[in-house]
Amino acid sequence: MPDGANDMNANVPVLDVRNLKKHFPVRKGLLRKVAGHVYAVDGVSFSIARGQTLGLVGESGCGKSTVARAVIRLIEPTSGEVRILGRDILSLSKDELRESRRQAQIIFQDPFSSLNPRMSAGEIVGEPLLVHGIGNKKEREERVAALFDRVGLRASQMGSLPHQFSGGQRQRIGIARALALDPQLIIGDEPVSALDVSIQAQVINLLMDLQAEKNLSYLFIAHDLAVVEHISHRVAVMYLGRVVEHAETRALFSSPQHPYTEALLSAVPVPNPRLKRQKRLVQGDVPSPINPPPGCHFHTRCPYATEQCKVEVPPLVEVAPDHWAACHLRKPLVAVV
Repeated sequence: MPDGANDMNANVPVLDVRNLKKHFPVRKGLLRKVAGHVYAVDGVSFSIARGQTLGLVGESGCGKSTVARAVIRLIEPTSGEVRILGRDILSLSKDELRESRRQAQIIFQDPFSSLNPRMSAGEIVGEPLLVHGIGNKKEREERVAALFDRVGLRASQMGSLPHQFSGGQRQRIGIARALALDPQLIIGDEPVSALDVSIQAQVINLLMDLQAEKNLSYLFIAHDLAVVEHISHRVAVMYLGRVVEHAETRALFSSPQHPYTEALLSAVPVPNPRLKRQKRLVQGDVPSPINPPPGCHFHTRCPYATEQCKVEVPPLVEVAPDHWAACHLRKPLVAVV
């Protein structure tokens, strides 16, 4: 490929998501008629540059995992745009989609249920190579052995079944499988939440080393803000299907601009018992995504809510340099014409 083409591709976001929506129909009655929708993802936009990590955070049920699955079409989005390396994957046929998945892989939350219990670890890691017709049997075995070594496993373990591994080792198998096709983008759907804290640190460090080595881009989904702060270059905060704040990691953690982000950060434990922090506890329960509140979805739990918040949806606007928030209390950095 000409050098100019490489330079052009370097400027294209690895992942570019625009106004992504996923609404699940709710069916009732004997005829199973549609009686409503679950607004799981309701207009999410973000992009990830090459070699960068975007942390996607929020409470359970806010739509993070649905975003992950919709981005690579494990579930079909209702509407929106998803571009991987500039290519709109929502318009691809099944054959074209299979080819595009060489560029984007996913690591699941549960390292046990995501592995076929009837296949050996080596067969699991080598399956993507077999599906895509890469190499002969010997070449695939060599590739799998190299992947095992890279993620901290032994080649002699390739013949073992998933139940013979620990939780951390099973997640390393999942990482090796995700790396098999040399993707540009890896989506981590809470990949360390099911692991012990000491194992979490090992897996996070492995992911960061792989990113530095292969210039990978990550969409890293988690609810542990300490982990997100450690691994992410940028962070997007979701609430009830929408992104309410998006900024560079240091800026978001030092100066949150949305009340929901403030509340999330105030709940993070401080390792110094002498340091007192004012907690901004979020009152009430998360509203139902079947019947979300009008206006700002967060207004039912926000201590600063005004009448405007109850009727008008706040746009996601730039409130500080490269810092975006969806809150009527924040003034845009540049006036919207």
